[in-house]
Amino acid sequence: MVNKTAIIGSIASLGVVLGVACDKAIGRSAAPEAIAQVPHQTHLSQTEPTSQFKRIEQPLGNKAAVTLAGLGLIGLELWWFLLSKPKSQKAVAAGEGIQEVTVIVDGGYQPSRIVVEALKPVRLSFNRRDPSSCLEQVLIPDFHIAADLPLNQVTIVEFTPKQVGNHVFTCGMNMFRGAIAVQAPDTQIANS
Repeated sequence: MVNKTAIIGSIASLGVVLGVACDKAIGRSAAPEAIAQVPHQTHLSQTEPTSQFKRIEQPLGNKAAVTLAGLGLIGLELWWFLLSKPKSQKAVAAGEGIQEVTVIVDGGYQPSRIVVEALKPVRLSFNRRDPSSCLEQVLIPDFHIAADLPLNQVTIVEFTPKQVGNHVFTCGMNMFRGAIAVQAPDTQIANS
């Protein structure tokens, strides 16, 4: 068995030998006094200060247009994430007292807010049209539901909400979200 220190010593010796051979091959002496180093300050004084970047003056109109466009995009983002109202749909009562809603899965959930009544069975029909892997699954943790959504197929999810409140449903990666608003049985909600 070969000793580790012997291998490391051999590699280091080979490096020194090759370094000396290279120095002699290009005509330099390997003696330490022959290697000269230029002091750092001397090196800086020999080079003239040059500006790598030059200021480009822009007309005031261009500056104003870029500023207004940036402010407009910031306003659009604030509206999109904070002020836009999610599309809501009340479940339609079908036969056998089941509340039904079809949810289109395409870049998110449409509708993203579903209004149902408590103590009545709910049937959600998820129709996945988006091929992204994030939307391959829908999770409704409050009802202990995890359903796979095959592409271009309708997947039925059924449950009966017992309590009034909001319940979140998400994609498998928790990037896309929706909500199920469970109302008391006699509450009248206008479709949004």
